Parts: sequence; structure tokens; C-alpha cells
Amino acid sequence: MDSLKHDWLTEGLIDYEYKKYILLAYLKDVGKRFNQSELYPFMTDLIFHYRNLIKVRESKKLMYDSFPETLTKADFNKLRLTYDKIVNDDEVMQQIEEIISFAIPKMKGMLEEGKELYEFVEENINLEPVGLSPIYSDEGYLFINHDASSDVSIYRYQMTLFEHAEEKYRSMATEFLMNEMKGLSKTYENIKVELTRQFTELPNPATYLATTKLKFPLIETVLPVAKRMLVREISVS
Repeated sequence: MDSLKHDWLTEGLIDYEYKKYILLAYLKDVGKRFNQSELYPFMTDLIFHYRNLIKVRESKKLMYDSFPETLTKADFNKLRLTYDKIVNDDEVMQQIEEIISFAIPKMKGMLEEGKELYEFVEENINLEPVGLSPIYSDEGYLFINHDASSDVSIYRYQMTLFEHAEEKYRSMATEFLMNEMKGLSKTYENIKVELTRQFTELPNPATYLATTKLKFPLIETVLPVAKRMLVREISVS
């Protein structure tokens, strides 16, 4: 069970032991993923559920802004109606409060494990520009070389700005383009030049290289951490 449903707290049988079983099974699987150095999407899912439980405990309400964009307004309204009925049932609400009291510290402990893994991965990734950096860096290329191999995974990135819960965030969308083999005759700079010839719409692209000598999963860990590092780098530059 790599993920919990958005409505796991109120769906089906609302029983302390039953929900405890579901939660522990979920956290066990997330822990296995962390032990395999796999961060995403498991960390994101865990953060969502933890923050939502905190808000429910504090306000006794479900907040639409705390749910991911994949949950439609109509689906949320159905979920809120279900929850509002539960709030008016003292016996059921007591079960909910007991479940929340059990779940929050358990999730927090697992989040600490995920945070330690994230920080360890970040400490072992080096991010640097390839060649000269242009003034415009919201679009360009991200090279990833990991596991001390000669393979280079090439992604095209695009920075986006979106608003959520009255706050503005910068995020990054990436598109995998190809794999290349670096060598004496094919340096990172050479690969960058080849990309400008192949994709003429970016004649002077911002290009960054993320490298790590450790063996982390590319899709679940290296790429998402490198993206976060790059977002931070571009935001302050």
C-alpha cells in the first residue's frame, strides 16, 4: 500500500483498530520505499496526509486548499458533506479523534526518516551550470549523471508559477529527451552544442548538470531532488 486514499479517514468502517491497521500497513510500505532510497511520490503523499490531519485536528474541518489539484471541487464537496455528518455524531467523532491522535505522531516519525534521506541525497548531488549561463534561465536542459557511470540522462525543463491557497509557488516541469554517453570526444559542453542544433527554439539554453557518485534510483530520487535544487538555484540567481 504505497499510498492512502484522500478520504481514508472517513471512508468505509470508521473504527480505531481498522484505521490503525490501514495506517500501519501504509507506513510500513513507505518505510520500505525509503529503505530502498526511493523518495517520490511517497514523500509527497505522506506530507499531504500529515498536513491534512493537522488541519482537521485544529479546525474540525476539511480545507479544499489542502487537497491536491487532482481532487475536483465536486469530489471534495461530497467528501466534506460526509465529514460534516460525522462531526455531528459524537460517538463516531470520538473514533476519528483517536485515529488522528494515533496517526499524527506515526506519520511525523516517518516524515523524519524521509527528511533524513532527502538531506543525505541532496548532500551527495552536485549541481553546476554547463558553460555560460544566459540571463533567461526559466527554460533549458538538465543533465543527470549518477552512479559514477558514463550515461547522461537529458531532460528539458520549464519553470512555472502557480498560486495555491493564496500563495505563489515556483515549480518545474521536465520532459525526458534522451540518454547520451559522455567521453573524451563527447563532453557535457559538446552535448549542449548538439542540443542547440537539434532544438533551434533554444539557441542559448540554460543548462545544468546534476552528478552523484552514489547509487540512488533515478526517477524516484535523483531527478526529483535535482529538480528541487535547480528550482532553488534559478530562484536566487
